[in-house]
Amino acid sequence: MKYRFRMIVSSLFLITILLLLFSYAMFQGGFVSWFLFFSFLPILLYEAVVLLYPIRKWQVSRKLSHYITNAGGAVTVKVKIKRRFPFPLYYCIIEDMLADSLKKVDNGKEKYQYMGQADQLFIERRMKRVLFPGFKRTFSFSYQLEQIPRGVHSFPKVRIRTGDFFGLVKKDHIYAVNDSLVASPIARPFLLGEQIRNQQEGNVLSSSLRLNNVNLATGIREYLPGDRVSWIDWKQTARKNTMMTKEFEQERGTSRIIVLEACNISNPIVFEGMVEVTYALLTHFKKQSLESGLLTVGKDTSFFASIHAQGDFDRLKEHITKLQPSKNDMFSMGVQHQWSKLVSGDTLLFIVGNMDKPFVEMIKKVRQRAKHICILFIRPAQQYTYSTPFVRQLQAFGVDVFEMTERELMKTPLEVKRI
Repeated sequence: MKYRFRMIVSSLFLITILLLLFSYAMFQGGFVSWFLFFSFLPILLYEAVVLLYPIRKWQVSRKLSHYITNAGGAVTVKVKIKRRFPFPLYYCIIEDMLADSLKKVDNGKEKYQYMGQADQLFIERRMKRVLFPGFKRTFSFSYQLEQIPRGVHSFPKVRIRTGDFFGLVKKDHIYAVNDSLVASPIARPFLLGEQIRNQQEGNVLSSSLRLNNVNLATGIREYLPGDRVSWIDWKQTARKNTMMTKEFEQERGTSRIIVLEACNISNPIVFEGMVEVTYALLTHFKKQSLESGLLTVGKDTSFFASIHAQGDFDRLKEHITKLQPSKNDMFSMGVQHQWSKLVSGDTLLFIVGNMDKPFVEMIKKVRQRAKHICILFIRPAQQYTYSTPFVRQLQAFGVDVFEMTERELMKTPLEVKRI
């Protein structure tokens, strides 16, 4: 409607100018008046052609240097415009319209220093260029996107504005050019192992998660991608003519399940810290061949019973890449609805960004049936006063509570400390 109105106004304006000049030449007469009329006639003709020129038939495409990257990375984007008829145009304003998910930046571990001021990482990305195509049939422009945040980001549209020399005629069209960019979380190193068992030093989590690998073989099974070469049972492989591996006691069930809160996390930097820590732990478990699972509770509640096979881990990574916190769900209620999936784990590790009374009551119920529960609380350092009573209640009930603030999240490797 707006485009049609602009076309009508421009048309009436050009017709009015033409009639005025013609009337002046007719009534005034003489060489000067007709000279003015014929001098402006080519300009008015050009204005009319610009008005009727169909820019919506242009072919607009976009190409990314790569479509999959890591959070905090950079990509180069090239927008190309191709037209059939080389009609002379004075200027073109080309704007690549980005999704709202790209309005924040990810500068690696440095982002956690703004955990108490999350709005500092939101920016207005405007990818706009002015080109002077002239008679060119093909023209383009490139730009670079830096500090890309985690997630799946869409590039839905390209907007082009053009007009004449004098600004009398302006044309605007939006082209649907759909592309997607996937920014996966970075697997940061996690200081988690036998060398950090001393709880008095404050950097412990391994003893609570029972990371010792059980080496007792209890059977054999077919080889799966990701299995170690040392697990292969060569005698059974030769006998059955199929690659067979040893099955260890730890593979009989999921010995540890990570439960990630994806509900009502108002601070986006806190949630990014929760996702990074979760992915770092799962990557660590995968490298150590420790059977683990993941439950994310939120708008898209999902359960991954195992990350042992590479295919399972790839699906888990895709889910974590897309994961965003919901606004209306309650974490404690969501966990209770998934209770049947949690009882299979010997150790439950809750990674949360909130502490409240419903959460404490839910943990007390889960504690009655689970063998061991750990809570990893990720929060800004200034939030400690509010959460202290809930932490003490959990500790009194025999639950191990650890925390990570901006100080721990900015370290390499990642560390946790006991409250």
